[in-house]
Amino acid sequence: MDPKTTHADELAPGEVHAGFEVVSAEEVPEVDGWAYVLTHRATGARLLWLANADENRAFSIAFKTPPADDTGVFHILEHSVLDGSAKYPVKEPFVNLLKSSMQTFLNAMTFPDKTMYPVASTNVADLENLMDVYLDAVLDPNIYRRPRIFEQEGWHYELESPDAPLTINGVVFNEMKGALSDPEDVLFMELKRQLFPDTCYRHESGGNPEAIPDLCYEEFVDAHRRHYRLDNSHTVLYGDIDIDRELAFLDERFSAAEVRGEEGPNELAMQGPVSPAPLEVPLATAPDNRCVGLGYVIGTWADRERVLAADILLDTLMGSNEAPLMRRIIDADLGDDACAFVVDGMAQPMVVFELKGAKPGVAEKFRALVEGACAELADAGVPCDRLQASLAQAEFNLREGDFGYPDGVALAVCAMGSWLYDENDPLSYVRYEDACRDLGDSMGLGIFDRLLREAVVENPHSALVCVEPQEGTGTAREAEHLARIKEAMDTAWLEDVMEEARALKEEQQRPDDPADVAKLPHLTLADIAEAPAPVTSREVEAPYPCHVYDLDTHRIDYTYAYFDLERLAWPELPYAQVLACLLGKLDTRRHTAAELDCLLESTLGDFSTFIETYGDADDPLGVARPRFVVGAASLSEKVDGLASLPMEVCLETLFEDTERIRAILTQRRVAMEQGFIGSGHSAALARCRSYYSRGALVADAVSGIGFYRFLVSLLDSFDRRAASLCEVLRNLQGRIFKGDGLETSFAGAPGDVERYWEAAGDLGLMNDGHATKTQLEVPEPEPAREAFTIPANVCFVGRAAAGLTLPRDPVAYNGSWLVASRALSYGYLWNEVRVLGGAYGAGFSGTPASVMGFYSYRDPAVDPTLAAYAGAGAWLSGWDPAASDLEGFVISTVAGLDAPVKPRAAMRREDKLRISGRGPAWRAQVRQEVLDSSVDTVRALGAAVAQVGETGGVCVIGGADIIAASTAELEVSRLV
Repeated sequence: MDPKTTHADELAPGEVHAGFEVVSAEEVPEVDGWAYVLTHRATGARLLWLANADENRAFSIAFKTPPADDTGVFHILEHSVLDGSAKYPVKEPFVNLLKSSMQTFLNAMTFPDKTMYPVASTNVADLENLMDVYLDAVLDPNIYRRPRIFEQEGWHYELESPDAPLTINGVVFNEMKGALSDPEDVLFMELKRQLFPDTCYRHESGGNPEAIPDLCYEEFVDAHRRHYRLDNSHTVLYGDIDIDRELAFLDERFSAAEVRGEEGPNELAMQGPVSPAPLEVPLATAPDNRCVGLGYVIGTWADRERVLAADILLDTLMGSNEAPLMRRIIDADLGDDACAFVVDGMAQPMVVFELKGAKPGVAEKFRALVEGACAELADAGVPCDRLQASLAQAEFNLREGDFGYPDGVALAVCAMGSWLYDENDPLSYVRYEDACRDLGDSMGLGIFDRLLREAVVENPHSALVCVEPQEGTGTAREAEHLARIKEAMDTAWLEDVMEEARALKEEQQRPDDPADVAKLPHLTLADIAEAPAPVTSREVEAPYPCHVYDLDTHRIDYTYAYFDLERLAWPELPYAQVLACLLGKLDTRRHTAAELDCLLESTLGDFSTFIETYGDADDPLGVARPRFVVGAASLSEKVDGLASLPMEVCLETLFEDTERIRAILTQRRVAMEQGFIGSGHSAALARCRSYYSRGALVADAVSGIGFYRFLVSLLDSFDRRAASLCEVLRNLQGRIFKGDGLETSFAGAPGDVERYWEAAGDLGLMNDGHATKTQLEVPEPEPAREAFTIPANVCFVGRAAAGLTLPRDPVAYNGSWLVASRALSYGYLWNEVRVLGGAYGAGFSGTPASVMGFYSYRDPAVDPTLAAYAGAGAWLSGWDPAASDLEGFVISTVAGLDAPVKPRAAMRREDKLRISGRGPAWRAQVRQEVLDSSVDTVRALGAAVAQVGETGGVCVIGGADIIAASTAELEVSRLV
């Protein structure tokens, strides 16, 4: 079936199919298919089908949910409706689906004015199962029958005894404590409040922890009753779908949905222009975390071309250190870094300029600099060559469509960029070709100069906010606030709090009725399709080994070059990472940094340099193979530039401008600090792995906590070390970029690999035919128990150990580890750490390098989580799942292995396997081991898991108060 043409006549406007009236049908080249808009006659529900041949099919239902306060009610609802429904009354069908589905995407998302529930799967039966569970969840959730769902997902008091301190727990409450520990999240929240004082956007849709406890159960269910209505819904179907079958499926469920009241949703109003006085917001955070935001509302959602033009304009002005406005900000030395971005997906899009690591008292100076520079640029004309480069970059990104999740999910989000505000327009933010063409045709006509003047220089709708660090911690202030609340409680109230907390815990720990579990839809092993065809490759004749992958890249060419870093000594590796940070951002022998920046963006869709460490299949813990990776991509017609520009950057970069180098490295430091605050679980687990694996130890030295500390030390003594740093970088440049030991890979349009090598020649590399001697000696890893403090009100708890070094029952890596990881993550840890402990997330990961690890995310405490880890092995050893549960874990694990990936990701995966010495049959072997997994093979891993949880290394990243409250005997140091 070709859905691009099959249904063009069948779904003609005006016709009715299974209760849905076809409103419109039109071809959409951007999705390589057609778009059909339909309305469900009985309920008023709107439906969009983006029909194409993609077998990674998707479904989404969204509701307009403009908040009326900061309680985060719609965020709490997003979590809560997935905790059981009338048809599927188990406690957490969402988790059951994660355990057993072949989904390629399963989640829910709260936006400032809408809530979306998207799913995707390559299996038709599975997609319908997901649709059925999600539709029952949003239309008839158990929140009306189980009020304690609100307490679990939202908030509740906890009190261990009348003399104990009063605390608050709840999944969303803890999630938002973590989110609003980040100064940038606070900045964005306050900017919206200033720019939209009269509309829903003044409220934090995720919930402000200070306001979340103001929400009561009655208001919670009332918000659902008024907003989760089909006449307030937007449904998207995507891909190669039997539309008649799915319309009948939806009609049956839509027609049966209960209308719970006549009162409609909150208003989504438009804000008139305002220019409030500058606002300073205090936040308990590190002194260096001061940030300044300057926001401008640029129009409405309806002008898609203006929004795209603003995105291109900001890239031109601020997209790199050499962009004209960014260069002025850096030279003015007002802070550590700056950025600018468009915020769309809301009724009134805006542009934001942000200054990170701002110096004290510079907010007004920042505004004056931005607006003054923009006025000068608008008068003189924004440089046309940079605009053309930014437009080329935007077109590449849109054509590549690499969103990081399935296309159908991404396009459903794009559709809501206009559809939420105009039921007749679901496609403005799906389409882009006409807008790009119009903007290209208007180059040189002053369109961007006028936009800059209107959007920034003369805009009457703007705001300035500064987040000002202050002493103390949010945790301490929360404790003081709760102490005052407790003082006002009488004995009966205290007893009620303790009793309700006990009742909630009992409900959380009570297993689901097997009869209810049996109601959930599930697949069987017979539903698993044959494994996807492996990616095939061939070696072509070239000056260096070149592996060419047979992938459909939509006429985009990708190339990677892997330079051997084993020729460096151990102390040199962090400097190699500094080199990777700088390439592409400094002068070369042929171009200034500004010229190079423009050339790279206009010629290449992507250019990146980074260090990646590969293991060894035969010695996964003891061998590290670090490579300096140079990656680039271009449209097929620009393959000559793909062949020449990356090597000019690598071989001809000049390390002379120390102030530019300082600025770039400072920006990297700031980015790493933001990563620790936002994704500390990744950093904590990576640090834990470095206690056992040489490869992980190298990764820590070049991209983890080890590198961050090196970078901070380098910047602290930069004036003294700058000259010697430049000498080191020049030395490394000459030693790394050599032909011996180089491997390359390529994927692209037919015939382009030959064109690439014809233009590239030998890449200009030195190659005397003699292999460079290996110098790298990675130290022996040593287990540790560490804690690193950051300015946060939550923590991230990691614990890991290596299977091959455990004192008893060492277990080599095999596919059963993947099944065990899934059982632990979505079974034991979900309940112990998330449901009972209140953390936003937790998981277990077993890797081919035989390092296994636990992690928690936005966790309120350290010790209960470590205790949960300690009990994981016993739980797994005694795991006694029903046959259908085991089958579900196997199915979902296989689905993860079989999930479609974009060409770039497929290349990188295959390159990694090859460099690590894993043959082409390895993935198939692991897949078969997963299919062969049994209760016994999974239980057999319990002893090894117990060793991880009981004796493994520990790394905690989190707030100082939370770490200080732990009795885990950790070596504590300040990180940020």
